Amino acid sequence: MSDRGKMKRSSIGVELVRLLWSEGHRIFPISLARELGPRVGLKDSYVTEALYHLRRQGWIISLRRGLYAVSSSVPGTTPVHEFEIAMALVEPAAISHWSALHYHGLTEQTPRKVFVLTTKAAVPRPRGAKAEKSVSGYPAGGLSYQFVQVTPARFFGTESVWAGEARVNMTDPERTLLDGLSMPQYCGDFAEVLHAFDARGADLKLDKIMAYAPRLGEAVAKRLGWVLEKQGVRPARLRALQELPIEGYRKLDPTGPRQGPYNRRWMIQENLPGRLLA
Repeated sequence: MSDRGKMKRSSIGVELVRLLWSEGHRIFPISLARELGPRVGLKDSYVTEALYHLRRQGWIISLRRGLYAVSSSVPGTTPVHEFEIAMALVEPAAISHWSALHYHGLTEQTPRKVFVLTTKAAVPRPRGAKAEKSVSGYPAGGLSYQFVQVTPARFFGTESVWAGEARVNMTDPERTLLDGLSMPQYCGDFAEVLHAFDARGADLKLDKIMAYAPRLGEAVAKRLGWVLEKQGVRPARLRALQELPIEGYRKLDPTGPRQGPYNRRWMIQENLPGRLLA
């Protein structure tokens, strides 16, 4: 093919990108590119090659096989928010854990990954990764996405929020705090989770978080009771959590060592440094 023909095809590819953006398709599958291609003179047989060149030239970003985002290098466009990308990578999905803590203003630390709660059994994985969960997360659009897989029964406590120009699902503050009690390693660490409870302070919706907790397991409910008691919540308000049956003592910090004093009231082993227990 002549250089002139290549330039024409490249121009058509750029027109496709602009058409996608103008119709609100900031993130799009290859099937949509095939559908809209004829409107800018792009033949179906050339779509795959056109997308390849558009990606090489920086006009689009490959998110996973067959899924792309319009690059902010396209004149007149704005960057696609990382939370919007997360919603496109898996479904259902909700921004969660450390990312949600940061969004809700419950931590000053900025996470290096985007944490995503999902019930999907098969999630995107880095190419060449082994079948087990990836420690480094899934790379897309210059960021890393950490998928936290849960059963459908534990996918709750979400709300719709704005992220840039898109609406996304986000775990609400109470659910986010409970996720910290369950998986503190995805929220910085347990000390950061305790700080987040302090940051929520009087804004904490007590009835909501106490209703949520048993749905995430008895250990989470007992940890919540311990934390709320430390925050000065009256014992009578915590009776429902205290009376939940549980077999054996559970570690306060699930990622910490099996050491420290036993709290019989909450069936919790207080495995935190003294400064955090005070």
